[in-house]
Amino acid sequence: MTDKRILIVLHQETSTPGRVGQELVRRGFSLDIRRPRFGDPLPGDMRHHAGAVVFGGPMSANDPDAYISREIDWIGVPLKEQKPFLGICLGAQMMVRHLGGRVAAHPREEVEIGYYPLHPTTAGKSLMSWPGKVYQWHSEGFDLPRGADLLATGDTYPNQAIRVSPRAYGIQFHPELTHAMMVRWTTKGAPRMAQPGAQGRHDHFAGRFVFDGAVRKWLDDFLDLWIGRADKA
Repeated sequence: MTDKRILIVLHQETSTPGRVGQELVRRGFSLDIRRPRFGDPLPGDMRHHAGAVVFGGPMSANDPDAYISREIDWIGVPLKEQKPFLGICLGAQMMVRHLGGRVAAHPREEVEIGYYPLHPTTAGKSLMSWPGKVYQWHSEGFDLPRGADLLATGDTYPNQAIRVSPRAYGIQFHPELTHAMMVRWTTKGAPRMAQPGAQGRHDHFAGRFVFDGAVRKWLDDFLDLWIGRADKA
């Protein structure tokens, strides 16, 4: 691996790559953080990057904003070059849109905000062990693109983790969440916890105490599979 930089795409001024960023740095990578919403360009190719992660945000992959369309189109760059790509929540939905799939709200307008059960498929179990519950914060889900493998399902939103090529994945949940991020999200996003299906703030922190260890273990296993270590490449 000639370049150890990971392209990190964030969508708000205060957003951070959280635990995902921390773990990538621990594995010997450096982070090239871009915020296209605020004018940062995206590279025309991946020759100077070892992989890319597109994170979430409060916007929708269906929004008409120009930067949303540019990001959706740009995802074709790492996919075409078969560079490691990970889409988290909005990032996964953007990848699905790029591949011609649909992103939409739940038919009953239910959301997933808090910890919810995760059910690995046979394909998912063949790759790694999965946590019983994961942290969610979304009001839209995505269809399974043609040719993609479904790795994990959920009760309210059935498509939770997908693989569209050996090196490109999309997940609906948030393994990047740190304690500080949970404090910030549940404070700034408090009104959203009144939506149908959302959990109360206390349940978020109680769930983290119970389930975060398994989520951390899953992330470590996933990064082994997805990109490995820069210092062993």
